[in-house]
Amino acid sequence: MGKDYQTIIYEKNNAVASIVLNRPSSFNAFTREMNKEIIHALKLASKDEAVRCIVIKGEGKAFCAGEDLAGVDEDTDHGNFLRTRYHPMMKAIKQTPKPIIAAVNGIAAGAGMSLALAADFRLVKPESKFVSAFMNIGLIPDSGFLYVLPRLIGYAKALEVSVLGKPITGSEAHQLGLATEVIESTDWEEKVAAFAESLAALPTQSFSLIKRYMMDGMHLPYEEMMEKEAQAQRIAGKSNDHQEGLQAFKEKRKPNFVGN
Repeated sequence: MGKDYQTIIYEKNNAVASIVLNRPSSFNAFTREMNKEIIHALKLASKDEAVRCIVIKGEGKAFCAGEDLAGVDEDTDHGNFLRTRYHPMMKAIKQTPKPIIAAVNGIAAGAGMSLALAADFRLVKPESKFVSAFMNIGLIPDSGFLYVLPRLIGYAKALEVSVLGKPITGSEAHQLGLATEVIESTDWEEKVAAFAESLAALPTQSFSLIKRYMMDGMHLPYEEMMEKEAQAQRIAGKSNDHQEGLQAFKEKRKPNFVGN
C-alpha cells in the first residue's frame, strides 16, 4: 500500500489518507516518478471506501518547489512535457471524488503552486509562500494555473501574480481567498489533522457532486446548470447520508454520516 514508493509516502489514519511529497533535499521538486506515484496514490485513495479525505503535504521545509529543472534542457518539448507529465496528475486530482487538502507548510512554487491550486482546500502557515516563478525562466504558468487562479482570486490579481511573480505569504493568501485557513507552526500537525477529520465526517457523496459540478457553473448557461443541480440532487436524495441527515434532524441530534 505504498511501501514501494520512491518519491512519496502514502499513509492512512482512520478515514484520512496522506500523500507526502518526499524529496526534502530538493524541496520536494517534481520528477517523472513523483508524478506517476501521486497519480497512483490518488487512485488508491479514491478506490478505498474507508478513505473519505486526502491530504497532500511536503516533507521537510517546503511543500513543492515545482519541476526539478535538472530534467529540463533546451531540447525539451514543453507542450508534450505537460501533456504526459502534469495533465494526467492534475486531472486525477480534479476527478478524485473525495475532498483533497493541500497542506502548504512552506514554499509552493511553479507547478508546486499549480498542485496546491488544484486541491479543494489550502491550509497554510503564516510564513508559507506561493510563487508563480514561471516568468523567471521565460515560461507561462501551466498545469491548470491560468484556469484556476482567476476563478479563485479574480482576473486582475491573478494576472499580477502570474506576471510579476511576487511571493504571496500564507497570511496574504488567506486575505486573497486563496487559502482556506492560516495555522501557526506550533499547531500545524494537530489542526491540519482536525480539519481533514472534519471533512472526512461529512457526507462524502454530496461533496463529490458539489466538486463535480461547481466549476461547471463558472461557464455553463444558467438553465443548463440548474438541470445539472437537479440531476445531482436526485442522486444525493437517494443516499444513505441523506436519510441519516433527515433522521438526525427529526431527532434533534448530530448526524453520523457514513459516506454513501
